[in-house]
Amino acid sequence: MKYRITGLIWTILLSVLIFAGCTSAETNQESQVHVAQNTNQATQASAVVETQHENIQDNQQVTETSQVQETTQQNNDVSGEMQVHFIDVGQGASQLLIGSSGKTILIDAGNNNQEEEIVAYLRKNGIQKIDILVGTHPDADHIGGLDAVIDNFEIGKIYMPKVQSNTKTFEDVLLSIQRKGLKISTAKAGVTLDWETDAKVQMIAPVREYNDDNDMSAVLKLTFGEISFLFTGDAESKSEHDMINSKVDLKSDVLLVAHHGSKSSTTEAFLDAVQPSYGVIQVGKNNYGHPAPEILERLNGRGVKVFRNDLHGDIVFVTDGKNLKVSHTKDGKEEATAVSRTQEETQERTQATQSKETTETVVYKNCTEVRQAGKAPLYRGDPGYSRKLDRDGDGVACE
Repeated sequence: MKYRITGLIWTILLSVLIFAGCTSAETNQESQVHVAQNTNQATQASAVVETQHENIQDNQQVTETSQVQETTQQNNDVSGEMQVHFIDVGQGASQLLIGSSGKTILIDAGNNNQEEEIVAYLRKNGIQKIDILVGTHPDADHIGGLDAVIDNFEIGKIYMPKVQSNTKTFEDVLLSIQRKGLKISTAKAGVTLDWETDAKVQMIAPVREYNDDNDMSAVLKLTFGEISFLFTGDAESKSEHDMINSKVDLKSDVLLVAHHGSKSSTTEAFLDAVQPSYGVIQVGKNNYGHPAPEILERLNGRGVKVFRNDLHGDIVFVTDGKNLKVSHTKDGKEEATAVSRTQEETQERTQATQSKETTETVVYKNCTEVRQAGKAPLYRGDPGYSRKLDRDGDGVACE
């Protein structure tokens, strides 16, 4: 649930909240947001955020670049196992990544009413430190529990996209960051996270700035050996389109189906680019119609095995870099399923998709038909897209 902040308190907070820049192998420069203590405003529950632009010295630049290159070179030479937890937080989202050496990444932390459950889940799994904490975007069902995580665990780095929200939920996160003297690095496309040496974690979105907070979602791709995961937050069709056009490799074995399975995400073109074998939908009881029937049909039509928190509870993937095993716990009962994705299976799925594309032809006379079919907007590459429908020639028809 979101709470509005009004008056002078939010004006003071927002006026100094500036997200700019981030560390990347390309820029070798880090622009971070430092949340500083301001005792004069403490009684008003407001936080002061100072922007710090830290110029990295030449020797630090060489070190950081070498670390990124070393991670890339060792990416296929993995040791041990990687765990990816899709935590059941009801109608919300939270993913816990545990690397081969025990380092952790937490992406989102569910809603405000799930704070105790998130903290308990992390402790149950022996977590004492979150090495990298990511808030994908300001929606309460994604960042509501972040303040509790920050308050209860040691935190390394924090990443959030360049977007703010005038809610008490967002303010609570900033206040928790302030109390620990932590910094916020900007989450955006092109950032490679310094994490495990045998894993690669890339931020591939947001590619640019959007008016919609959902499209500003931080999107991460994790690669461990031959296995990859794509974490999408609430990214919608515009962000998906830009990710495709960015030419980044989107192919992933496991896809977090964006926005809880909403029809505003997971376009045909995006699925064609990702080619997942498994999809996870983080969803609980809701009045939004999540997951949308057309999205489930779209995934089923591509042979994607779907796991859902509302049906399967906590969902945990374990991989050695070549094979996958998934277990899920619902109502205290644990079930395990051994799954793997071989090169032969990948080729068969690709051929099936190509065959479907060549045998199915979709033609819309106008945008009215597109909207009636529930397919608007259409992006270049989607079935039914045509230049006739894309009047302004921007690659998006019937928007």
